[in-house]
Amino acid sequence: MNIIQRDKLKISFISALLLLCFASTGLPASLVLDKTPCQVYFSPHGGCSEAITRELGEAKSEILIQAYSFTSKDVAEAVVKAHNRGVKVLAILDKSQLKEKYSAANFLANSGIPTYIDAEHQIAHNKIIIIDGETVIGGSFNYSKSAEDSNAENVTIIKNKDFAKIFVVNWHEHQKHSQPVTAKY
Repeated sequence: MNIIQRDKLKISFISALLLLCFASTGLPASLVLDKTPCQVYFSPHGGCSEAITRELGEAKSEILIQAYSFTSKDVAEAVVKAHNRGVKVLAILDKSQLKEKYSAANFLANSGIPTYIDAEHQIAHNKIIIIDGETVIGGSFNYSKSAEDSNAENVTIIKNKDFAKIFVVNWHEHQKHSQPVTAKY
């Protein structure tokens, strides 16, 4: 395990140009971030799940989730804990989550969290969590046990309101064409 894997890596972006796509327009969004706090984690066993659950534990007002594979008990429980302490939580998941043996779709919906399925795309492959309109958690990391224990994955946590706004807009564009999951008790 190297230093990057063991330690929380703080990166200060100096004139980093980021290209993101808006779902509604297909046009790239550009933003230059200066002195923005960023943390990077790698798996296996690099603390990705721990970093995600810690950020979820610090949420104060809102959590927006987009996930492809979401079977991590730890992450799902952290989301429900945030919901139970009054944080507004909404989730958009890929249609494959309806077929999984253990899926966050039913767990979240049964916990009273508005959960949606994005079946508009062949794969809704986003892996994004936006917290309080400021913190964006992204990367290749699926919210699953194998992503933490077996796969080569990464998580980046960026704290910047302007950066987060781009993802919030994209989240709401996907919500427009997603279908709600009905709780099954």
